[in-house]
Amino acid sequence: MSQHWLPKRPSLHVNAPLVDQQPPEIRTQRRRLRACHECDWVSALPPLKSGEKASCPRCSHVLVKRHRYPAQRSMALAAASLIALLLAVSYPFVSFSYSGVSNRIELSETASTLITFHQPVVAIGVVMTIVVLPAVYLLGTLWLQYGLLRNDPLPFSRSTARSLSHLTPWMMADVFIVGALVSLFKVAGLADIDLGLAFWAFCVFAILLLMTVQSIDADWMWFALEGEPLVPEGTQTGMSAAAQRLTSCPTCGLINRISPDRKHHCVRCHERLHPRLPHSIQRTWALLAAATVMYIPANIYPIMTTTSLGDSSPSTIVGGIVELIQAGSWPVAGVIFVASIIVPVGKLCALAWLCTVANRSHALNAQTRTTLYRITEFIGRWSMVDIFVVAILVALIRADSLMTVNPGPAALAFGSVVVLTMLAAMTFDPRLLWDAPITKHPGRQAARKEIIDG
Repeated sequence: MSQHWLPKRPSLHVNAPLVDQQPPEIRTQRRRLRACHECDWVSALPPLKSGEKASCPRCSHVLVKRHRYPAQRSMALAAASLIALLLAVSYPFVSFSYSGVSNRIELSETASTLITFHQPVVAIGVVMTIVVLPAVYLLGTLWLQYGLLRNDPLPFSRSTARSLSHLTPWMMADVFIVGALVSLFKVAGLADIDLGLAFWAFCVFAILLLMTVQSIDADWMWFALEGEPLVPEGTQTGMSAAAQRLTSCPTCGLINRISPDRKHHCVRCHERLHPRLPHSIQRTWALLAAATVMYIPANIYPIMTTTSLGDSSPSTIVGGIVELIQAGSWPVAGVIFVASIIVPVGKLCALAWLCTVANRSHALNAQTRTTLYRITEFIGRWSMVDIFVVAILVALIRADSLMTVNPGPAALAFGSVVVLTMLAAMTFDPRLLWDAPITKHPGRQAARKEIIDG
């Protein structure tokens, strides 16, 4: 356990900037320990070359993934993403023509039109997830990586680096593309559709944004920013961090010593630390209950109303799926059914089950339950497809008395369900699935309660 390994020589060109040339394994002579964010297992990071990754030996969660020239790669992708986003908001997005009446919209109108129909909350959600938050993320990446390439971090780099990880789940450009395709398929048989330059630019932007997020090597970035303080003395691998009065920082990954009688912050990034997320199960239950309540009006009330030649036809989520099936649009109906019915209901049931069995978990089934949690956390954001479909159709289908689409009250309710279930997944601490089950022994029961309550 106490033996030191000799780091391998870097695989990058010697003329590369210092931040790219020397990964953490080259710039330190001691073992670097990490506690898994999903199972709390303490392990040592091996020397990694470009393209390699280190996974937790207990639950297979990826701890670190190396990239070649990480700072330059992230900065180039972020710059390209911003250019694509500027094109997407500067040119026409899509246009349609119906019985001699045409309409052309820009990307920003998918949100601004909702405000005119007294749906400001939904409008803010749309513009924040597809434009504002991605732009902030990309600008933050440029600011951060530019300072690292200069070997002199710019002001507020630490706060910027902390913010990047918190923004990632709420950027939904890729989900918006799926919503746009569904919208176009729904109206393709009724009107002539013309895709503008902004549509293709946004598709490129969504791909580049995803590549930018995946290019961030948080381990390398934090080492370049703040170095790596020594792990607490006596830290042992091959056991959980909580059993050693330790915890891993959820932002930078550094292992910190904690005690139950005081508040702690990471010594490197200053993130608030807890052995387990405080009242994780209780908060998750509360958010699930709120999401369940909101899911009822989301399905009872119409999500949008289509008016054609003066005849209004309100459409609920299920009703819209039935109409698509009757029209022969099985693929589109399948996408809406999965995103609006299967995913929200499945997520509610999965998280409720995980909360129920968390206190009775053991190593034999913790891996399966952790896999279920990962799937649940990943799929939650895709339910926003229906909201984006409404936003696009409301802005696009404005053919005066011939045909118009208005948002319904279910849009806000369903958007609330998506946000609440995402928050529920974030508040659930998967490390609880790996903790020893509560027994009748008073001392063990009190110790585990102390860990759960943080």
